[in-house]
Amino acid sequence: MSRKDACDIYCYNEEKVEYIQGKLSNHDLAGVSKLFKVIGDERRTQILYALSLEKELCVCDIANSIGTSVATASHHLRTLHKQGIVDYRKEGKLAFYFLKEIQVKQLIHILLFPAEKENAHV
Repeated sequence: MSRKDACDIYCYNEEKVEYIQGKLSNHDLAGVSKLFKVIGDERRTQILYALSLEKELCVCDIANSIGTSVATASHHLRTLHKQGIVDYRKEGKLAFYFLKEIQVKQLIHILLFPAEKENAHV
């Protein structure tokens, strides 16, 4: 039985496959996959976007910005912190969170504004 979305015969380009296998083994794709899994939650993506707009935000600001409780925001921030995506600093009784890596900010903006990024390189 032939399917239109698959090859009718099995063959492959050995040169291309070896090239790709070499590239796959040279990168931390498990880490990238873990990142996408973590940001796959809408609330966490909202938090990351909010943090991409400001240098840092306290938990209360984040909670109010995304329309959730401080407890819920804190839960998601702990998840993001455990994954090494955000960090925080304490100032008295306040906890201020910030993005650890500029790449996360860039990724969020590329995904949200793909047309702007395409036009910026033209």
